[in-house]
Amino acid sequence: MIKEIQSIFKLSFSLFVGAAIFIACEPEADQLGSQFFQNGTAKDSIASYDVVIYNNPRENDTIQSDADKLTEATLGAFDEPNFGMQKSAYVTQVRLSSYDPDFGTNAVVDSVVLQVKPLYYTTSDSVKTVTYEDYIFPEGDVAAKKVVTTYPVKKYGKQKIGGLPAKFTVNVHEVDEFLDSYQTDVYSNKQVALGTLLGSKVFDGNIRAIKITKDTDNSELYNRDAALRIGLDKDFFQQKIVNKKGSFELKDAASFIRYFKGLRISVAENDGFMFNFNPNEITATMYYKYDKTNTDNTITKTSSTYTLDLGSSNAHFSQINYNRPNSYLTAMGSINKVTGDPKIYLQGMGGPGAEMKIPDAVINELKNLYNNQKIAVLSAKVKLYTDATSWSNNYTKPSNFVTLFKETTDNSGVKTTTTSFLDDIEKFQYSGIYKMVNAVDLEKNPAYYEINITQSIKNMIEKESTTDKLITLDVGEFRSGSTGLLGKNYTTRAYTPNRIVLVGSAPSNTQYKAQLKVIYSKK
Repeated sequence: MIKEIQSIFKLSFSLFVGAAIFIACEPEADQLGSQFFQNGTAKDSIASYDVVIYNNPRENDTIQSDADKLTEATLGAFDEPNFGMQKSAYVTQVRLSSYDPDFGTNAVVDSVVLQVKPLYYTTSDSVKTVTYEDYIFPEGDVAAKKVVTTYPVKKYGKQKIGGLPAKFTVNVHEVDEFLDSYQTDVYSNKQVALGTLLGSKVFDGNIRAIKITKDTDNSELYNRDAALRIGLDKDFFQQKIVNKKGSFELKDAASFIRYFKGLRISVAENDGFMFNFNPNEITATMYYKYDKTNTDNTITKTSSTYTLDLGSSNAHFSQINYNRPNSYLTAMGSINKVTGDPKIYLQGMGGPGAEMKIPDAVINELKNLYNNQKIAVLSAKVKLYTDATSWSNNYTKPSNFVTLFKETTDNSGVKTTTTSFLDDIEKFQYSGIYKMVNAVDLEKNPAYYEINITQSIKNMIEKESTTDKLITLDVGEFRSGSTGLLGKNYTTRAYTPNRIVLVGSAPSNTQYKAQLKVIYSKK
């Protein structure tokens, strides 16, 4: 079972430090504490063991993608040979910022702008700034300076298609179906009825901030944050909202969200890139004029704005669709849970994950070493290589995985599946020294990942904890709060677009096969 045993008589400094960390957590003498490093008697061995890892097509390409899960949301489409096409749209309710609003007399909508703020790069080598010194500000024909700063959006996917920069047509539709409440669980395959197309814009992957200052005193005339701005149908909002002033539909939130049910933002194309944005920073602003009666009874047209609430109080979710290639479908249809699969497909945003098992024979061998030779496990890591043939591209590799224990119990014929944090996460998440996944050489081909399961292995061989557990892997990471991880169900899976193909554990794999690497000490 052991493929490689190498004795090392002098511990390196880094190994000593790593060992000291784990040993410091073991107070019992029989679990081999610091006595192994006294008088230079310690020896350390490295052993490699086979593991079993196979594909796990997660919930048929769906994931919970409602407001509870979306710290960020995604928009776009991306197509490549291994996973096929993945396309993401965003659906949200709309609320009034104040109810029973008074827009004034004879209010007329001039324009409506939907604003989305993608995540973008701010480094000096990414940002482009153009200054127009002889700009004339149109309101009052004021001599001014206009500064336009362009920021590239953080993209996952293709920069160019057919030699030209990748672009999208972003569409905004009215939603013609009640979206329920913020607390409702929604999955990424949910479809909604659509109404009127309210606006479209070609998006080139860049967003722009504009600042205009007066020449005479450098005072600010106009300032607009960097964002994707899409003009919407002003006549629709005139009829839908402004002309309904005083009606019951605008009296309260419950009535309004059943009257104006929501908006859907999507892209027309099926290939390009994905980008992330904060769903709580979307706004829709109406620019309008109304009649104002002055003290001398004259009437003037006065400009004003009204902002619709598209933020966190609204039900909102991501819609994610796929078009899978035949090679992927074949792999998902021939999963081998006994010896493992040749290739492991991992994809965020509802795509496949993996399940991994440390064979009983491996655990039993380590138990024998522990009981008979009094070994102390210093490190246990599952090493997973990227498939250099299948994933030979420049797409950003995942930097982390969501890892959980999965256990199925059978009580009188009723099977119950539960998940839990790995023992390592439970013990070390607050230590400041523990990292569950080490991503190594991500810019190279192949890269590799080390899944740190030292404490889990120690508990299996030293404390007789159950070994009948699977370790699940999914693209993403656990979300944290001020007091640590929020919980096993709070992850970035729903909005992490990265994917990867790894070398699995199938016997046919002769190079870079998935393995467990164990470092242990003994006298």
